[in-house]
Amino acid sequence: MSSTRLPGKILKKFHGERTLLDVLLDNLRGIHDVKTVVATSTNPADNRLEAFLQAKGEICFRGSEADVLERFINAAETNGFEGIVRICSDNPFLDRDGIEVLVDKATTSDADYIGFRINDKPSILTHFGFWGEFVRLSALKSVFESTLSNTPAHEHVTYHVYANPDKYKCEWIEVDSFLQGREDIRLTVDTAEDFENAKEVYAALKRHKDVFSLRDVVAYLDGHSEIKDSMRNNISKNVKE
Repeated sequence: MSSTRLPGKILKKFHGERTLLDVLLDNLRGIHDVKTVVATSTNPADNRLEAFLQAKGEICFRGSEADVLERFINAAETNGFEGIVRICSDNPFLDRDGIEVLVDKATTSDADYIGFRINDKPSILTHFGFWGEFVRLSALKSVFESTLSNTPAHEHVTYHVYANPDKYKCEWIEVDSFLQGREDIRLTVDTAEDFENAKEVYAALKRHKDVFSLRDVVAYLDGHSEIKDSMRNNISKNVKE
């Protein structure tokens, strides 16, 4: 709730009366054999978020605001998880099929990390906002024990795992070819302009299909150059490293 660029963004009305977080959580319902936990902070600003989740019967875990790695470890231990599919709460266009692929692969693989790769880099380092990533609790604990709390490893959770393939076993899923090479799509929501772009695209797609695909998203964007121009501008101003 204390996002510096767009405070309270995940509880802003995004589609009708549904908030950004509602859209994301609704998309995740029904995935077999998983439990969804919203891992937020103990900052008093997140009291409103906890109340919102409790009223909807959702699971909320609260932990360190600064040490996100510690928060994820504690959330996993509290809920008895051996592995986590990490999803950013500001990605309303999250690919549900991709999450199911991660869950299925995690049940048969011994990898410490499973992620999507596009344009020769981890999807978490892109602006698309379409994919999640899987990481084992044992790997996160190893990172916690071997790194200092003020390093990027404790803020970006999975960074130290996929950046050290010599220490951790990583598996990659290549994104579909129709998205490879694209550098003009930004549907993760960090700013007010991002929010308005995503809201417009989501509403337009919902008017034609209740359930739409990533191909539908791309086709819509390719037909609306003014939105893509705005996205390119925001991509240039918000470099991910």
